[in-house]
Amino acid sequence: MGPVLRTGPVFVRTIMKGAIPMLNKKSVDDINVKGKKVLVRCDFNVPLKEGKITDENRLVAALPTIKKLIADGGKVILCSHLGKPKGEPKPELSLAPVAVRLSELLGQEVKFAADPEVVGPNAKAAVEAMKDGEVVLLENTRYRAEETKNGEAFSKELASLCEVYVNDAFGTAHRAHCSNVGVTQYVDTAVVGYLMQKEIDFLGNAVNNPVRPFVAILGGAKVADKLNVISNLLEKCDTLIIGGGMAFTFLKAQGKEIGKSLVDDSKLDYCKEMMEKAEKLGKKLLLPVDTTIAASFPSPIDGPIEVSVVPSDAIPADMEGLDIGTETAKLYAEAVKSAKTVVWNGPMGVFENPTLAKGTIAVAKSLAETEATTIIGGGDSAAAVNQLGFGDKMTHISTGGGASLEFLEGKELPGVAAANDK
Repeated sequence: MGPVLRTGPVFVRTIMKGAIPMLNKKSVDDINVKGKKVLVRCDFNVPLKEGKITDENRLVAALPTIKKLIADGGKVILCSHLGKPKGEPKPELSLAPVAVRLSELLGQEVKFAADPEVVGPNAKAAVEAMKDGEVVLLENTRYRAEETKNGEAFSKELASLCEVYVNDAFGTAHRAHCSNVGVTQYVDTAVVGYLMQKEIDFLGNAVNNPVRPFVAILGGAKVADKLNVISNLLEKCDTLIIGGGMAFTFLKAQGKEIGKSLVDDSKLDYCKEMMEKAEKLGKKLLLPVDTTIAASFPSPIDGPIEVSVVPSDAIPADMEGLDIGTETAKLYAEAVKSAKTVVWNGPMGVFENPTLAKGTIAVAKSLAETEATTIIGGGDSAAAVNQLGFGDKMTHISTGGGASLEFLEGKELPGVAAANDK
């Protein structure tokens, strides 16, 4: 490893063979947009119920980048997808309600260009008439079938509206679509927004060049979903903690009786390989020493359930494990205490049930109390941390699902790669 110097939020280091080079992308702070037309790809994929937005977190998260571009005198053209219209206009998936709510949040009009073809007469006229600091929102980019296929024509149409392109949608960064990758081929300036920058700093750079000790915590139901993440993080971390449903495949691979617990028999050899790999690399791999068990999965998921805690090698044949046990929770919390960097992806048990959320709460609490840089890798763990009230205690909660996982796998994300390097 070459030297790593920590300078504020930016990491500087020498690039060595075999290491992942630092991602150093131009951001909205590196450009001058005064008087220029700026196309911003946001993530406005928000839940709607009868035309009303039920969770506006993603809109609020996009505001700093949008406000910066407005303040700098840019002509701000926003675009996003919403749901899966599969290449045809569906009124229930229109971004019209987003324009209304954004206008309220920004305190200025966001003009909505209602073109079924996205870049149509309304969009062109609205953009043509823009003054510095004004905002236009285009229709759902996935109304166009070419969007998800990264088609050349639609990419060129989007690029024709602007002089500068900003990508602030991390949730789709692992996909190469027209509005986040294709368009960048036809504009001179393509940079990232504040949201993307934060994801690159934490999920990308802090994981690849961590301040040590580095502890990674992986949970969730299936080993299959996290195969490459387990392998990649084992190489980077000092301690890997496994919880959730995927722990039982590891326990069975050790020859333990796991009762009716969730297991993936096709991955037993893989789990053995990972345990051998950890030993070979001198890494700590922690598995549950005890398990919270019940006769069956709770139905409804948040309904009352009778549980008991048993050692992980003494799960009765007619019972299934649904959360880590109390001793395991203590062991995992202890492992986090001395860490300087912690990445967590996936809950420790069926956290939607109050009785089975104890393991996830214990881990969340230990992260909330540590001085370490704490990074929550999107998806269920982000939901768990927020629902349990620990969200504001974490250094970074990723906004991606699949994109977060692919970043943790060490993959290059097309949406990130497409931005100009510094």
